[in-house]
Amino acid sequence: MDSMAKLNFWLENDYFDQDTKNELISIKNDEKEVEDRFYKSLEFGTGGLRGIIGAGTNRINIYTVRVASQGLANYIKSLGKQGKGIVIAYDSRFMSPEFSLEAAKVFCANGIKAYLFDELRPTPQLSFAVRYLKASAGIVVTASHNPKQYNGYKVYGEDGGQLSLDGSNAVIAEINKISDITKVNIMDKEAAVEKGLLEIIGSKVDDAYIAMLKTLQVNKEAVAQVADTFKIVYTPLHGAGNKPVRRILSENGFKNVLVVKEQELPDSQFSTVKSPNPEERSAFELAIKLASDNNVDLIIGTDPDSDRVGVVVRKNDGEYAVLTGNQTGCLLLEYILTAMNEAGKLPKNGFAVKTIVTTELSREIAKYYDVELVEVLTGFKFIGEQIMLRDEKGNQKYLFGFEESYGYLAGTDVRDKDAVVASMLIAEMAAYYKVKGMSLYDALIKLFEKYGYFIEGINSFTLEGKDGLMKIKSAMSTMRTAGYTGFGSLKVKAIRDYQNSKRFVVADGSTEKITLPESDVLYFEMEDGSWFCVRPSGTEPKIKIYYGVSDKTLELSQQRLENLKNSVLEVIKPLL
Repeated sequence: MDSMAKLNFWLENDYFDQDTKNELISIKNDEKEVEDRFYKSLEFGTGGLRGIIGAGTNRINIYTVRVASQGLANYIKSLGKQGKGIVIAYDSRFMSPEFSLEAAKVFCANGIKAYLFDELRPTPQLSFAVRYLKASAGIVVTASHNPKQYNGYKVYGEDGGQLSLDGSNAVIAEINKISDITKVNIMDKEAAVEKGLLEIIGSKVDDAYIAMLKTLQVNKEAVAQVADTFKIVYTPLHGAGNKPVRRILSENGFKNVLVVKEQELPDSQFSTVKSPNPEERSAFELAIKLASDNNVDLIIGTDPDSDRVGVVVRKNDGEYAVLTGNQTGCLLLEYILTAMNEAGKLPKNGFAVKTIVTTELSREIAKYYDVELVEVLTGFKFIGEQIMLRDEKGNQKYLFGFEESYGYLAGTDVRDKDAVVASMLIAEMAAYYKVKGMSLYDALIKLFEKYGYFIEGINSFTLEGKDGLMKIKSAMSTMRTAGYTGFGSLKVKAIRDYQNSKRFVVADGSTEKITLPESDVLYFEMEDGSWFCVRPSGTEPKIKIYYGVSDKTLELSQQRLENLKNSVLEVIKPLL
């Protein structure tokens, strides 16, 4: 069936509501728009769904959410785990409550009890709730930090981690068996409640989550020493972090937390920011003004589903600097390992985890404390997986994990990045350094002086629609077969091709096997110790290039990074 035929099917079938039909009628004469909405079904990737909100098979709407839910329900039933139930959470995005309820009604119709939160909650709390309620799975309706026109549907397994690759493939197979979108099972909400298949949850899980977070405090004494005078500015960026982040900071002893009022309440339009992304300085404009007006050293901001956190610190010259995800992660890693080491509690079997595009500074820190550093593919699901394999089922002790894209996790009761625990530890860490007469920026410079000036960069290219997808695939194919030996004056030492599971050494032509799962990623190790990595985004129409360098001074590292970027883009940009 071509795109126009699919559109007509939606227009002519009584299964689809009138608002949906009206939307489709309004774009019926736009051939390109019709093609984009119907040329494929919205793909259920390794983490779930993510797409633009709207009518059509290649959009996220109540109908594509129902199909995904039916596929997941079939998968749960195939495992014989329908009796354990499924937990559902959502954030502040447009249609998040509606999509969550539609999913719940599908699970209930399939005899699977749905535990639905009474209002928006952070993604990490969903992960916690799956484990706490001993459910078979969980979903959270969110598009994380994406622009306002997006929403998504992330799936979690019974361990509280994002669904494994095998699990995702099994769900995809079940979804692909659904040939008629109008034949999904669905139950009325009132009937589901009456039959005990739909349970609304709230404060009991909140209290358990906060109690767990308190066990992860590292240095209560430092907070107590500066609590009366130490000020923090916090912004939830209109998202789910508002209540839990403020609660844990308050209950841990912080008395002066100033909230950015304009960004305090949920807002699906994210009207005060260009993008609700704590990776971007523009998201912190209001927070920086509030901090400047009130002589505040530390700013914390969480994204809409509160799994990522950004940090802004005041430098000695009074200016505010936005820390990168790599910098915050390394500060936390050093802080946690130092505290455990000084207390004589650093286990000999401890390990930390980073992704392949995360800073090599973390490797130096782990080496200094004699802690194993495990490297995984991009995506926090792989960090959660290592907790299960090495800590829960193995004989090692998980200490900390992070990724460059502002995701961090301490503790094992959550199996995804957690901006609530990270906010708690960042505030505590800032208090610890305050006692020593230092800011977090001072601590960062001290970190560089100790291990080297490691800095990183990223280029991201957005290529929308069907044509963009084809261009990204073509570029990756070209790079994979080009046999690069250098970029500008920089020579390639080795190329890691994670799709073909091989590391190719340029000097002698030898190859080594890569043991990580297959993924469309190319990683270039340069002879001067720098590196760059190219990968298409798994959730957005983007291709990303990550870079990492180090040198004896910040200025030399910045020069080296600029040279690396220019040399790489000269070769790769024409492919896009």
